[in-house]
Amino acid sequence: MSRYKQTYAEWSTDPERFWMNAASSIDWIKAPETAFDPDMGAYGRWFPDGVCNTCWNAVDRHVAAGNGDRLALVYDSPVTQTVKRYSFHDLQTEIGALAEVLRLNGVDKGDRVIIYMPMVPEAIFSMLACARLGAIHSVVFGGFAAAELATRIEDAKPKVIISASCGIEPNRIVAYKPLLDAAIAMSEDKPEKCIILQRDALTADMIDGQDLDYSTEVGATKGTLPECVPVLATDPAYILYTSGTTGQPKGVVRDTGGHMVAMKWSMEHHYDVKPGEVFWAASDVGWVVGHSYICYAPLLHGCATVVYEGKPVGTPDAGAFWRVIQDHKVVALFTAPTAFRAIRKEDPSGALIDQHDLNHFRTLFLAGERSDPATIEWAQQKLKRPVVDHWWQTETGWPMSGNPVGLGVLPVKPGSPGVPMPGYRIEVLDDEGRQLPAGTLGNIVCKLPLPPSGTPTLWNAEERFHKAYLEDFPGYYATSDAGIVDEDGYVFIMARTDDIINVAGHRLSTGAMEEVIAAHQDIAECAVVGAADALKGQLPIGFFVQNDGASRDPVELERELVSLVREKIGAVAAFKTAMEVERLPKTRSGKVLRGTMQKLADNEAFKMPAAIDDPAILDEISSVLANRGYRKASK
Repeated sequence: MSRYKQTYAEWSTDPERFWMNAASSIDWIKAPETAFDPDMGAYGRWFPDGVCNTCWNAVDRHVAAGNGDRLALVYDSPVTQTVKRYSFHDLQTEIGALAEVLRLNGVDKGDRVIIYMPMVPEAIFSMLACARLGAIHSVVFGGFAAAELATRIEDAKPKVIISASCGIEPNRIVAYKPLLDAAIAMSEDKPEKCIILQRDALTADMIDGQDLDYSTEVGATKGTLPECVPVLATDPAYILYTSGTTGQPKGVVRDTGGHMVAMKWSMEHHYDVKPGEVFWAASDVGWVVGHSYICYAPLLHGCATVVYEGKPVGTPDAGAFWRVIQDHKVVALFTAPTAFRAIRKEDPSGALIDQHDLNHFRTLFLAGERSDPATIEWAQQKLKRPVVDHWWQTETGWPMSGNPVGLGVLPVKPGSPGVPMPGYRIEVLDDEGRQLPAGTLGNIVCKLPLPPSGTPTLWNAEERFHKAYLEDFPGYYATSDAGIVDEDGYVFIMARTDDIINVAGHRLSTGAMEEVIAAHQDIAECAVVGAADALKGQLPIGFFVQNDGASRDPVELERELVSLVREKIGAVAAFKTAMEVERLPKTRSGKVLRGTMQKLADNEAFKMPAAIDDPAILDEISSVLANRGYRKASK
């Protein structure tokens, strides 16, 4: 297994020595003498006596090393037909000016700044300007509803909010400023100032005494470069809110030192990217992927990162990704499987791939939701390059399992996001906490402590942190994912634990059924949820989207899918219903909203998901369910 087995053994034998060695790749103001303190926090803290600054490591040190002219950031916006390139020196200039604006407006070490921005370079400048001052940023996905933004303002209590006049979608302009103003009005805690980036597509109305024009303010401070403020390795770098089961968002805290160490290590050993090369994470800064692999990891490693304001399809077509890879000599792409399902749906033959020069492109990485084997196999066949599925969470900040191509490519098992990464001892337990044999479905957990970058707590919610992650399985971090680990150590994530359904006493994975359905040649994507049944407890029901050009009779296709599931999984699955829909309801990061679909099927009240891409899709799902005898749920 190439160098992976040796590296994993080195970590397992002496985790503290392993991570202290990794920490030597970071510039420290005061290097840590202690790798790990097991008595700090809920399960211990990494590098407790280290002092550092993230902005220095991501930007200034490259300039100081004579690499200021090296490409650092590419902004590619098909929606505005704009391409801009920034060197590390350019980045330092932009970040320094914005940091000075924040400093002049009272932002100090430990203060919070909310960033509510579209995919523009200024979003990255804002994150790093906060890091320069030792301030804690919290990025909220641009366009989030006012009520959702308000809950984050209430929790984080920002001194300043940085936003933009609008975001630009392929077919619409989303005005951000009215949403921001409404959120501030709802919140008892008000920011002292809002810094607004005015965009040509839509100019926002400014409020005297509250709003500052980004370009004017930064223009006045251009040329200034505030010092990088020293912070403890255990000080928070940022807060990232993730949806909670109670409806109240959870503020995942990321520490500073451990985060940098893990990001730097992963770029070389997991993604196999070298300083000076171009890495592209096709995500959004509002999600953890945008934090880890658009902003921080590439820049810490001395790579160029791509900020892409567009979609995999529709800007202008299903060849958009290949054009970006070609134009900017991208060596590795990291995106969600849903992006490739969208591309495959519109270009099932992959004809647009051959129209672009992908000679520099080496590896495709998929994560963010479960990668079905059909999507992986299509990508492998069309790209003729390694397609690496990997699995991680907002709470961990970097891969928990994968195929670490920097340590040598391992055999790919479609449907598995690979093997555990150094830092993670992954086990499968039953509900009583007993370890299950290889190949048995159960609760996926990680032995504590989490490695560097793992969240040490939730913002202002220690008790909730313990209850959500540590209480159910003492000594472990509960991932809330269900799956198996096979005899070779490969992890298979089958579903969220909430998506394991009980059919007449049999625990079944909806993900396994989706895997069968997605393998059908006419299916672009699908979802399976468990609907309440008076006799069997739950029954699986499927939803599917056909490939463009397939035009199959939905009734005939349903019969084929039911037969396939019966053949591959067995009659025990009791799979009898598969309904065609135009689209699946998803978050803006591409995750299918299975929980909401299940509530629709069961006629349960639900809260509109904050991150839903298009709420109108739920009405279509409701109508389809009603036509098949399921009642419409109430919001």
